This record gives sequence, C-alpha cells and structure tokens, in this order.
Amino acid sequence: MAFGIKREEMERWKEAVARGEIAFLTHYWLDSRFPDMRTVTKVGCADMEKLSHWCRENGLNPRYIHARSEYPHFDLLGPMQRKVLLQAKQLEQLERFGLL
Repeated sequence: MAFGIKREEMERWKEAVARGEIAFLTHYWLDSRFPDMRTVTKVGCADMEKLSHWCRENGLNPRYIHARSEYPHFDLLGPMQRKVLLQAKQLEQLERFGLL
C-alpha cells in the first residue's frame, strides 16, 4: 500500500516516465513481505533499454524491473534506496521521507 504522496506528484512521475526520462518517486509503503521497510523509491523509465542500462550502472539487476505496466520501474528499498537517491541528488525525497 502506497501513501504520503500527492496525485500531482504521481502524475509528474508518470509523465516523465512516459517521455523516457529516468524519474524518481519515493513514498511511504507497507508490505508484509518487507516488514522492516517503510519507504520505497520507484525509478521509472518507459525506455526499457535506458532503464536497464541505469540499473547496471547502479549495480542493480535489470531482471527485477517491473515491466508489466505502461510505467516500467525498479523498486529501491533499504540502504540501496538511500545510496541511489544520494547519488542522484534527490535531496528533497531523502529529507521528506527521513532517509538521511
């Protein structure tokens, strides 16, 4: 279950993904499979080749891209989430969701 974001933020992320940009969207999240995780960052891009390349550049396996929707994305959790957001200079998301 996702929460803590506004519809406008989601729409901006979707538009950026559809344009083939690498786009970041962090939100609060609860999932019984990951009981210690409270946030997730979705790194999306409609250009699957570009998103796969981004994953490899960041030491992530493109096999785990969620490609079953019109908004393909990779879910970042835990320490890797923080590391990637720092590298991408996504400071607002880091601060807002208490990931610093």
